[in-house]
Amino acid sequence: MLIEHRGAGPTLAKDVYIAPNAVVSGDVEIGEGSCVLFGAVLSAEGGPIRIGRDCVIMENAVLRGAPEAPLTVGDNVLVGPRAYLTGCTVEAEAFLATGACVFNRAVVGRRAEVRINGTVHLRTRLAADATVPIGWVAVGDPARILPPEKHEEIWSVQKPLDFPRTVFGIDRPPEGQSIMPTVMPRYTRALRRHLEDRRLD
Repeated sequence: MLIEHRGAGPTLAKDVYIAPNAVVSGDVEIGEGSCVLFGAVLSAEGGPIRIGRDCVIMENAVLRGAPEAPLTVGDNVLVGPRAYLTGCTVEAEAFLATGACVFNRAVVGRRAEVRINGTVHLRTRLAADATVPIGWVAVGDPARILPPEKHEEIWSVQKPLDFPRTVFGIDRPPEGQSIMPTVMPRYTRALRRHLEDRRLD
C-alpha cells in the first residue's frame, strides 16, 4: 500500500517490488531492484526514508524516518524480519538479522552485521565490518559491543547519549518522575496527521 502523507508520496525506481500488505507512507525513495516484503512498514512521518538499490526489507520489519534524523539504507542491504530501524544510517552491504534494532542517529558501517535481536543504540557508530553478536548491544561512538547482562556498563555509556533529549527534545525528568505526560500529547498530535493521508494505489 502506497500512501501520501503530508503532501509527499513514495518514489519507486525501476523493478521495485512492494508486497500487497506492506505499507510505504510519505517521503520514501526506494532504489532500483529493491523489495519490501509482506507486512513491512516504511513510515516517513517524522523524516524522509531513502533505501538504496537491491535491498530487501523482510517481513514485518518497521523503518521510520525521525525528525532531524532521516533513515538511510545503502545499496545491497538486508533488513531482516521484525527488525526495527528509526532515524538511522545503514551503510552499503550491511546485514541486519531478525529482530535487529537500530535507533536514532546511529550509524551501521559498511558490511557490518547486527545478528539476531542485536541492538545498535542511539547516537552509536558501529564500525565497518563490525559484528554485534546475537542479543548483544552496541553503544557509544565508537561503539562498545556488550552482552545484555552487562546492563550497568551499557547504561554508563547509554545515559550520556541522552535518549529523552535526542528523541523527544526534552530533558530527562528527576528521579521518580516520567517524561510521558509531556511527550505523549505531542506524539499523538503528530500521529493524528495521518488522518489526512491519501492512498495512492
